[in-house]
Amino acid sequence: MSAETHAYDPQQVETAAQQFWDATRAFEVDETSDKPKYYCLSMLPYPSGALHMGHVRNYTIGDVISRYQRMIGKNVLQPMGWDAFGLPAENAAIKNKTAPAKWTYANIDHMRSQLKSLGYAIDWSREFATCRPEYYVHEQRMFTRLMRKGLAYRRNAVVNWDPVDQTVLANEQVIDGRGWRSGALVEKREIPQWFLRITDYAQELLDGLDELPGWPESVKTMQRNWIGRSEGLEIQFDVVDAQGAALEPLRVFTTRPDTLMGVTFVSIAGEHPLAQHAAAHNPALAQLLAELKQGGVSEAELETQEKRGMDTGLKAVHPITGEQVPVWVANFVLMGYGTGAVMAVPGHDQRDFEFAHKYQLPIRQVVALKSPRTEAEQQYDATTWHDWYGDKTRELELVNSAEFDGLDYAGAFEALAERFERKGQGQRRVNYRLRDWGVSRQRYWGCPIPVIYCASCGALPVPEDQLPVVLPEDVQFSGTGSPIKTDPEWRKTTCPQCGKPAERETDTFDTFMESSWYYARYTSPGARDMVDKRGNYWLPVDQYIGGIEHAILHLMYFRFYHKLMRDARLVDSDEPATNLLTQGMVIAETFYRQNADGSKDWINPADVEVQRDERARITGAVLKSDGQPVQIGGTEKMSKSKNNGVDPKTMVEKYGADTVRLFSMFAAPPEQSLEWNEAGVDGMARFLRRLWTQVEKHAEGGSAPALEAAALDANQKAMRRKTHETIGKVGDDYGRRHSFNTAIAAVMELSNAVHKFEDDSAQGRAVRQEALEAMVLLLNPITPHASHALWQVLGHGEALLEDVRFPQADAAALVRDALTLAVQVNGKLRGTIEVAADAAREQVEALAQAEPNAAKFLEGLTVRKVIIVPGKIVNIVAA
Repeated sequence: MSAETHAYDPQQVETAAQQFWDATRAFEVDETSDKPKYYCLSMLPYPSGALHMGHVRNYTIGDVISRYQRMIGKNVLQPMGWDAFGLPAENAAIKNKTAPAKWTYANIDHMRSQLKSLGYAIDWSREFATCRPEYYVHEQRMFTRLMRKGLAYRRNAVVNWDPVDQTVLANEQVIDGRGWRSGALVEKREIPQWFLRITDYAQELLDGLDELPGWPESVKTMQRNWIGRSEGLEIQFDVVDAQGAALEPLRVFTTRPDTLMGVTFVSIAGEHPLAQHAAAHNPALAQLLAELKQGGVSEAELETQEKRGMDTGLKAVHPITGEQVPVWVANFVLMGYGTGAVMAVPGHDQRDFEFAHKYQLPIRQVVALKSPRTEAEQQYDATTWHDWYGDKTRELELVNSAEFDGLDYAGAFEALAERFERKGQGQRRVNYRLRDWGVSRQRYWGCPIPVIYCASCGALPVPEDQLPVVLPEDVQFSGTGSPIKTDPEWRKTTCPQCGKPAERETDTFDTFMESSWYYARYTSPGARDMVDKRGNYWLPVDQYIGGIEHAILHLMYFRFYHKLMRDARLVDSDEPATNLLTQGMVIAETFYRQNADGSKDWINPADVEVQRDERARITGAVLKSDGQPVQIGGTEKMSKSKNNGVDPKTMVEKYGADTVRLFSMFAAPPEQSLEWNEAGVDGMARFLRRLWTQVEKHAEGGSAPALEAAALDANQKAMRRKTHETIGKVGDDYGRRHSFNTAIAAVMELSNAVHKFEDDSAQGRAVRQEALEAMVLLLNPITPHASHALWQVLGHGEALLEDVRFPQADAAALVRDALTLAVQVNGKLRGTIEVAADAAREQVEALAQAEPNAAKFLEGLTVRKVIIVPGKIVNIVAA
């Protein structure tokens, strides 16, 4: 060991370690290893321009897991790429008057350097950007194959249309009925869209959740609800016009056929053919249908908006009673959900009740409690029906339902199903809330959909030998309309079937397409297809990491696309990832000043000086530049809108990457939100400096001798036992629990114990050497740069610590010669005793009863029994 002392210099230490990793290509892996594989993947970032602390936390979690798994002997893959297509690049391009490609590639270069500065153990040889043709060509090829199999298809669909941005908006991009970027009133528009038949996989996606014990229950519950499997009856209602002429029948799906006798009207969507038919001779209805085209099409919006509707003048014939009930257009019914028609039972459905109450339509009770408990329950009130109707513990029966009176739900279901199936008026059906995945976007910066339109032959897939259909990157971009839509030369092509002039599809794919299969591409860089045989070596992903906000859309498409690849015989597994960790958000204080117009100027925490009380709670804040007060806005997720983000680059330059990583792992368990606190970062910096000093001071004494376990005295044994207890705990925290904050706390405790261990004898130094080496290795997954340097200070050559085996607790070192036991009298702690580890029970009982304080509380009492919890407690029961 070197006797020369060096102060801890994070920049110097981190530069040296990163240069070593680069020179040795330390984290590049292949499939030839005889070690078990481990694929650790964090969700790929969008190249927005700069990493934020949420990225840092996410990728540090993945890096800790990856480095630990390699240290226990796994062949570990941890790759990185860029989710590079999408609307934000177009918006930035408009703002900065540049092409989206140029903006995107510059951001990738910057963010790559940021990631490298944090020292992640990434196999950069597998890096890709999803906006490159060599990536998306495979996506296009897969789509053409899905077209041929009938799993990709085109149909008209009602969408959110932004008339200014000239594009379809996702439901989440419609805010108060307006486009999130343009502010224009959103229209419901019916346009041709491409879809993937995810509904063909609905049941498999649902069943597969039971085969994912390593996924959080919260995510699985959200997916189950989104798939929304329900069993019910599809029932036919005949329809007549005002003159009694028969029209096309309506088919409705219901999970509660027991309420059929309570139908007092039928609701249909404004886009339903019957609504359009009725509006042809009804100007008021036509006006309403035009108004209903405004606003979004999300279920959430439909649930909260004011109920609106109009009687079409048509009548639906009740399939049992023959009663004619009115057919109403209602704004809460969507054509894209189910059949676009709903049987309305206002007596037992909240939404139908609100609509019926507004338009004074009949409300009829047809379900009652079999055993009412109160007078209020006997007197049915439609405004409070939900208090008991949804109670699974209460027995219900049909009333006012003719021959079905007295039946419960199951009995009514069977009776009605048998009747309708016999008469051809309906059938049992399993329905899903899940809808086919619309993958068309009318924007420019995306993967071109590989379809050719021919006037004679229709829509055809681009032949595989003509792929990729390349998106031009060097374009004049104004942001209004897509350059490929306005470029007739780009659109021109030839029909692959008849050879006549044809045009290309100018829509591009939803960017969820790229992120649905990217994980597989990492396994097979350079493969001629999406994935080759290397995919089956690495897949499924062993540990996937990302925010819970992706629980439904991305993670659902992720699972669906894996099944598409499986069915195309590209992969063998059924699911893309075995384990999922959903990390919490990074949150920080917000500060602002109120403007005269009521708006707020949000001020970055770095520009604010905060006053705190003795319990570190914020009591006030002033702007550093002028010393004047600012308002405290509370703790919220780091975001640009609240200007409360912390720049990782600034933190790395000030404290070093290891300190930032250490704080990110220590401040909260991975699944919980992490509150950013620079005082906490400073505390982590002090701990690393202290550890550095401990190792340097020890090294000044020269090489330590070999440790001789049999020669250790009691104090040395106790110190060694602490080391091995810590090794056992930290290994479990890393591997099984993913509880990195408690792992760090355990190493801090060990560091404190080493600080108090002042034995400079030969074996004392050997024990300290073992403890310091253990701390360096235990912290390596979190602070790899400092560990790399300290390992050398401890007398080892420059080594890749990921290839040094993670310490194993020595069972012999954990054995105690003596035990400290708590002594209780009648369950209350009265003292402690020291006993030999192998002491006989009679000796332990005698020592416990003789313990002075315990003996005082036993005076005048008779000992009834003594309960011993081995190694912990002696409880004397006396009376």
